[in-house]
Amino acid sequence: QVQLVESGGGLVQAGGSLRLSCVASGNIFSINFMSWYRQAPGKQRELVALIASGNIISYADSVKGRFTISRDNAKNTVLLQMNSLKPEDTAVYYCNAFLRTMTLGDSWDNYWGQGTQVTVSS
Repeated sequence: QVQLVESGGGLVQAGGSLRLSCVASGNIFSINFMSWYRQAPGKQRELVALIASGNIISYADSVKGRFTISRDNAKNTVLLQMNSLKPEDTAVYYCNAFLRTMTLGDSWDNYWGQGTQVTVSS
């Protein structure tokens, strides 16, 4: 069993900051990349930021210069520091990990957290 648990969401005023955290636990052999997605009401889920092995990082254009993704491999944790937040950043934020479990025969697969709400007021 693998679990991804997010924390750190909440309500903040425009221009404020929040830090999201996601911890992956369970029967994990190796994690390739971890990422953050978000989904606003009535919109499709979109990739916000991704960090892969070798510290390869990618951001959505809409968050470049404001958000920073980081990872602690020893703790299977990924963080998302969000600064200069805007009302359009309001969404449910989901953690994703592409990983392989220790179960013999399992292949690499995507796992998702339950999501954490981020609300930015104007």
